[in-house]
Amino acid sequence: MTQPSHSSTIAGWREWVSLPGIGVPWIKAKLDTGARTSSLHAFDVEELGEGGAQRVRFWVHPWQNSADDAIAVECPIHDRRMVRSSSGHEEERIVVLMDVAILGRTVSAEVTLSNRDSMGFRMLVGREALRQSFIVDPARSFVGGRAPRRVRLTNRGR
Repeated sequence: MTQPSHSSTIAGWREWVSLPGIGVPWIKAKLDTGARTSSLHAFDVEELGEGGAQRVRFWVHPWQNSADDAIAVECPIHDRRMVRSSSGHEEERIVVLMDVAILGRTVSAEVTLSNRDSMGFRMLVGREALRQSFIVDPARSFVGGRAPRRVRLTNRGR
């Protein structure tokens, strides 16, 4: 059994994170050790480019139950993977690389783009990203603190 590193940070099962590379300062995420890759709610996903340099353009809604503050993103396609959802449905998803800032640490994550409108969180951080620096305590939430009140209200659609 692998022992946790002394530099590991304890995180709760849900945390406020940021995606600094795409301009998302706050997004509530579920930290899910049962999922291998991370996933981000993306819509209007459009593949760009011909030949070698494949890119993707998509939009992100950082708030639950709200279309406010949509952010346009364009980045290289890292991979394509067959992913099985929690409901057992399998689909091919585009994978991009993103920096994810959690509890003052930034890790690089492979992130699949999917429609998470019906999910409880707009982002899921999977074990490949978490294993870089984190131990998840399922009994805790928001170890890194809560987002400012106005952000939390916006996230609730108020």
